[in-house]
Amino acid sequence: MDKKLLDILACPICKQPLLYKKDKKELICKLDRLAYPIRDDIPVMLEEEARQLNSDEEY
Repeated sequence: MDKKLLDILACPICKQPLLYKKDKKELICKLDRLAYPIRDDIPVMLEEEARQLNSDEEY
């Protein structure tokens, strides 16, 4: 994942910075507890494609 791209990406809902989880290929929004998938090195920043994080999941 390109560092420059990571620096400018934000959650489409709350506009907060995202946390990159390389091992899971996801971008995490801590505030909304959503994980946006990265497919073929392209972040999918659609709310309907994000998965809700469980309360016990760490990020």
